[in-house]
Amino acid sequence: MFDGESRPAALGVATTLSGASLLPLTIGLGIAAFVTFEHLFSRTVGILAGSSFTTIALALLYGIGFALRRDQKSPMPKMPDNTSLKSKIEQMLTEARVIIPGGQALLGFQLIATLTKAFNELPATFKYIHCAGLCAVALSVVLLMTPAAVHRIGFHGEDDPDFFRIGSRLVIAASIPLATGISADVAVVFFKTTDNAGEAMAAGIAALFAVLGFWLAYPVWRRAAG
Repeated sequence: MFDGESRPAALGVATTLSGASLLPLTIGLGIAAFVTFEHLFSRTVGILAGSSFTTIALALLYGIGFALRRDQKSPMPKMPDNTSLKSKIEQMLTEARVIIPGGQALLGFQLIATLTKAFNELPATFKYIHCAGLCAVALSVVLLMTPAAVHRIGFHGEDDPDFFRIGSRLVIAASIPLATGISADVAVVFFKTTDNAGEAMAAGIAALFAVLGFWLAYPVWRRAAG
C-alpha cells in the first residue's frame, strides 16, 4: 500500500485496523469461556464466565486506552519523505517473522486434526479440503521463511533494493495460500457444525473473499486512492 514508506497515513491505517481487531478477539475470548464453562458446569455459569471475560477484556483493551487518551495538541512530527532502504528491509523481515508463528501454529493444529476420530468421520470431500488447506498453509510458511534465507544466502545480509523487491513479493504472495488454508478449514468447521455441505462451502468461500479483501484488495485500493 505504501511501498514500505513510513508515512502518517500508514500509521493511521495500522492504528485503526489494530484497534478494530481487538473487538472480534474479545468476543471470541468471551465465547470460548462460555463454551468451556457451560460444558464443565452449566449454561448459567457459562454465561456469567463468558460475559465476565468479555467485560474485563473490553475494559483492559479499550477502557484504559480511552481513559488515558490525550488530545493531540501539537502536530505529529514530520516524517522524512523517503524511508531508508535499511528500515524498509527491517520492516519487511519483521512482518514476515510476526506472521510465521501464527502460520506454524495453524499448521500444527491442522496436522493434529488428521489424527483425531472426528476427522475420520468427515466425508472424503472435506478430508481433501482439509488436506489442501494444510498444504496451502505449509506453502505460506515456506514463503514467509524464504526472505530471511535469501537475505543471508543470496545477498550476504546486505541491504539491496533487489532483495527488498523480492522479499516484499514473497511476503505478499504468502498471504494467498495462507488465506486459502484458513478458508478451507472454515469450511470444514462449518460442515462439522451444520452438517450441510452447501453452507460449509459458502462459509469457506465467504471467508476467502473476506481475508483476501482485507489483505490484498483493501491495500491495493488504498494505494490507488492515494
